[in-house]
Amino acid sequence: MTESPDFSDNFVKKFNELIAWRRDVRRFRADAIPASLVEDCLRLANLSPSVGLSQPWRFVRVRSAEARQEVISSFETCNRDALETYEGEKRTHYARLKLEGLKEAPVHLAVFCDTGTLQGSRLGRLTMPEMLHYSVVTAVHTFWLAARARGLGVGWVSILDPDAIAKVCQAHADWRLVAYLCIGWPMQDADTPELQSAGWEHRRLPDDFLTTV
Repeated sequence: MTESPDFSDNFVKKFNELIAWRRDVRRFRADAIPASLVEDCLRLANLSPSVGLSQPWRFVRVRSAEARQEVISSFETCNRDALETYEGEKRTHYARLKLEGLKEAPVHLAVFCDTGTLQGSRLGRLTMPEMLHYSVVTAVHTFWLAARARGLGVGWVSILDPDAIAKVCQAHADWRLVAYLCIGWPMQDADTPELQSAGWEHRRLPDDFLTTV
């Protein structure tokens, strides 16, 4: 059995800083990313917990200009539709937000959940099948932290048509889109969410979400 590592106070401090400085990045430099960096992050993401050890995450690199343009077109259509749901000052505010970095980010990664996987023999998901999707989210978050620790920025784009993205990625019929990630070197680092800096929303305190029964 491998000996458990000693997570020192300094490590815990650095880990806390990593969590605090993980941001949803929308503004990227055009510099290329070494393929090995993304592969390292993917290897760590594959160590994420998953229900029944099902490992339902499926990653698709979106490289071709044609495929990326289809993704951008999907965003533009969905973003126009989203804008129509707001009125007045909120609509004006929404229109000013930068909600993606699809054109600037050198790396695009689509993340799917394989809802038809037999791995794990359905353990832990007979009553909560959505646990497959939650497992994929843990892999996304692990990838995100690993990327941030290496100086990379990640942006999660959700203003997309999942069916359109699945078609672009030639996804299996059982795959469901969970995340579309833009990855690159951030224009700047920040410990405050851009939506908070832009005045869209503010972060609430932990006590706001904790109840006792």
